[in-house]
Amino acid sequence: MLRRTQRALTRLMAWCVLLSVCALGQSGKDDPHAQETRLVVLEHLWNEAQVGRDANALANMIGDKFVNTEWDGEVSERGKFLADIADPAFKPTVLNIQDVKVNLFHDTAVVTGIYRTKGTYQGKPYDHVGRFTDTWVYDNDKWQCVASHTSLLKK
Repeated sequence: MLRRTQRALTRLMAWCVLLSVCALGQSGKDDPHAQETRLVVLEHLWNEAQVGRDANALANMIGDKFVNTEWDGEVSERGKFLADIADPAFKPTVLNIQDVKVNLFHDTAVVTGIYRTKGTYQGKPYDHVGRFTDTWVYDNDKWQCVASHTSLLKK
């Protein structure tokens, strides 16, 4: 019962954030502060999608030529990245970000910060702290992540 309530609250929060993103989209592409806020919200939605193992939500946030470089050096393209998110052996329980900075360059943004993720993978627990760099491109009236890189600080 408690787990069901937590899921419902998480979904409600995700919908509220999504509505906020939509409202920010109405602010116009030319407002840098609104775009920075929108990108930070997208980063938080990304985290929620990973914890919820929602590959469909992530598919809507990443470009067709998306490239992911993991903390251990593994490089994957869009299809493998999405398959890994949906993999039942991957069970993240926490994914938080902090010290997020957005650098805008016309229709491109580089978002950096620190992440912490906990969970299990193939039954083995993990607890990672690292840095991330995500590159976003504004195309067809929406931001899409085209590259993501993580570097481990603490395992």
